[in-house]
Amino acid sequence: MALFGLFSREKKENLDKGLEKTKESMFSKLSRIVSGKSKVDDDILDDLEEVLITSDVGVDTTLKIIGRIEERVARDKFINAKELNSILREEIAALLTENNTTDAEDFSLPENQKPYVIMVVGVNGVGKTTTIGKLANQFNKMGKSVYLGAADTFRAAAVEQLVVWGERVGVPVVKQSMGSDPASVAFDTLSSAKANNADVVIIDTAGRLHNKVGLMNELTKIKKVMDKIVPGAPHDVLLVLDGSTGQNAFEQAKHFTAATDVTALAITKLDGTAKGGVVIGISDQFKIPVRYIGIGEGIDDLQVFRRKEFVDSLFGE
Repeated sequence: MALFGLFSREKKENLDKGLEKTKESMFSKLSRIVSGKSKVDDDILDDLEEVLITSDVGVDTTLKIIGRIEERVARDKFINAKELNSILREEIAALLTENNTTDAEDFSLPENQKPYVIMVVGVNGVGKTTTIGKLANQFNKMGKSVYLGAADTFRAAAVEQLVVWGERVGVPVVKQSMGSDPASVAFDTLSSAKANNADVVIIDTAGRLHNKVGLMNELTKIKKVMDKIVPGAPHDVLLVLDGSTGQNAFEQAKHFTAATDVTALAITKLDGTAKGGVVIGISDQFKIPVRYIGIGEGIDDLQVFRRKEFVDSLFGE
């Protein structure tokens, strides 16, 4: 609970700023469809469907939200068009509540697992390595000892970028030569972390979008090696998605969830896009908790995802 109070108010202000483009885009569209209308009718619902789809909420999730609102209109008989924002807000909040586990309050980790191993997956360019660096920074600030593993051995830039983040945050990075077996890097990283009584290990993996079988085999091999060093590892498989890509993020999620057991999501770059609705759709369609969201380029601009605060920032207090 220590992160609430003044510190959390600052976080909330950052979240408001990060979602500003999505909020402005969505509300300008909503304002147009209710202009001059006295009640929520079929025409407004058709227009609302278009607003949600163009905000990258996704077709299936949009139809689910529209269905809920239709039920309310049928039940209550008359709903003023001005109420649409609050009704939409309530239904989105309810949807996020149903489709996620309990929100985390901070970046804390289970006390009974040491080291806690996180394997990070995702395509190149989504902010995967940056997310790893920001996560390492959060854990380091909490007094946790962190090891990073550069298991994306197919791109020199990926290893170099992770090393830069390690130096910036002040945590060790385990690496090997280019083209090395990624599972071997994971082995070395977990062995070193265990020998040095580390609290957290974060393993970067290759971001290539190759065929599902090849990806599955590679990730499975890495996981098997981890499990031999630290039984039960990885404890989290974190999929990083770029929120600014909209529907492409859905396709990437389909690809990676088919290839491995993804346990959590991080959705990045929400500050630079009007496509923040993608968080709602991905949460609903994949039933995987959104754990973190990226709302800026600063080292502290990775936040734990909190449903209530997210909806508040999207619709205004």
